[in-house]
Amino acid sequence: EVQLVESGGGSVQPGESLRLSCVASGFTFSNYAMMWVRQAPGKELEWVSGIHGDAGITSYKASVKGRFTISRDNAKNTLFLQMNSLKTEDTARYFCAKGPSIYAWGADYSIRGRGTEVTVSP
Repeated sequence: EVQLVESGGGSVQPGESLRLSCVASGFTFSNYAMMWVRQAPGKELEWVSGIHGDAGITSYKASVKGRFTISRDNAKNTLFLQMNSLKTEDTARYFCAKGPSIYAWGADYSIRGRGTEVTVSP
C-alpha cells in the first residue's frame, strides 16, 4: 500500500521559511517522479513543483520559482520542499503526490498524502 506522510508545515510571517518533508512507503521511491501540490482555502489543487525519480530534473510553478526548492533523498524515501521568502498567497495545505513514472509527474494528483498546513500571515 502506498503511503505518503507530510510534515513541516506551520504558521509563519511573510519573508520567513519552512521546510516540508514527505516520507514515502509501499513502492520503490526512486522509480517515480514526485510532486508537491497545494490547495488554498476555496480553491482547487494546484501543482507547485516536480522532481524526476533520479532527481535529475526539477520544475516549478512560476510564482514559486526562485523561492522554493524541491529535493529528494532516495536512500531515505523522503521528498523535501524548502520554501523561502514565503508570501501570504502561499497559504495552503501542501501535499506530496506520486507521479506515474520515473520521468513524468503528470496531472493526476490522486496518489497523495493527507497534507500539511502552511499559513503565512503578518
